[in-house]
Amino acid sequence: MTPRLLAPLLLTSLAACTTIPQAGNGGSRPPARPPVQTQVPPPTRPAPPPQTGFLAPQVQRLAGLERVIERDGATLVRQFGQPRLDVREGDMRKLQFSSSACVLDVFLYPLRQGAEPVATWVDARRASDGQEVDRAACVAALARG
Repeated sequence: MTPRLLAPLLLTSLAACTTIPQAGNGGSRPPARPPVQTQVPPPTRPAPPPQTGFLAPQVQRLAGLERVIERDGATLVRQFGQPRLDVREGDMRKLQFSSSACVLDVFLYPLRQGAEPVATWVDARRASDGQEVDRAACVAALARG
């Protein structure tokens, strides 16, 4: 490029870098920004400490479940055969028994601290579509006699 063409280009570039003074502030500093307001979060309560004591489970009391509720795992296996699932978590145990008629989920928890888990709750559903069915009817359909 020739110096004659380079000079106007350089002047234009330098002009873009200069600050035009604004009325009222003398041109020396940009206008002051208002102070940033920070919000202080509301005080929170500390999380309660975890319960370390034993909590007795709720026991389901429905007609037709007497042969299941408060029975241990071995008794349930004798009644219904080998479970499809046997899941243990902490002191809880879940046994799942199934047939073409229904799926029975039996939840076992200890009734006292240190005791063997026993059936405290039962859920039942159809094997085909998962719709809830009568628990006692499912127990009767799965029982080995």
